[in-house]
Formats: sequence, structure tokens, C-alpha cells
Amino acid sequence: MVEEKELEEHRKKFDKCRRAFHALGNDARQELCMILMMHSSGLRVTDLARRANLSRSVVSQHMKILKDAGIAKVRKEGTFIYYYLDMESSVSDQMMAYFQSVKNILSRMPDRTGE
Repeated sequence: MVEEKELEEHRKKFDKCRRAFHALGNDARQELCMILMMHSSGLRVTDLARRANLSRSVVSQHMKILKDAGIAKVRKEGTFIYYYLDMESSVSDQMMAYFQSVKNILSRMPDRTGE
């Protein structure tokens, strides 16, 4: 049985991940993350737009959401701005902790398959 205190801790873990879940809940942003994963040094908005087949303004909006969620970062080189995934971000640790919490709670639930 799951105690109320444990559920409250679980909710706190979820709340820490809420922005990242929202950011990753969009197909275009998922695709942009996959593109960035293949280009660890980063890409400019024009490069991302071409690879994702999206307009620059749409890519800029998506990248702002990913950046605000702590998933992507920017690097400036002169007048150029490069976006890259932030693989050392605490966001990934928080998401992993949340999913571990889900796994722990579900492992103590009764069998619901009816078998």
C-alpha cells in the first residue's frame, strides 16, 4: 500500500519535472532534440529549421521552450547562437528520480491484469 506521505513526495518529484515533460510532449521539439543529439557541438536556428523542415520562427519558439525547461542551452560565437542539449542538466536526474518513484509505487500495487 502506498502511503500519503510517499505520494506527496512523488508529486513533488513530478512538479520538478513538469516543464521538461511539457517541453518533450511535442513532436517537433522531440525531433529537434534528436537532431541536436546528433550534433553535440550545437546548431544554429537556420540549420535546425532546415533539418527539421520547419520555419526559423517556429524553431526559435520551440528552442525557447526547451531552453526554459533546462533541456537545451545556448552558446554564442561572435554573432552566431548555437543550441545544444544540456546532457549534464539536473533535469535529466529529476526525471530519472521521478520515473524510479513511479516504478517503486507500481511494484507494490496488486496485480491488475486479472490473471
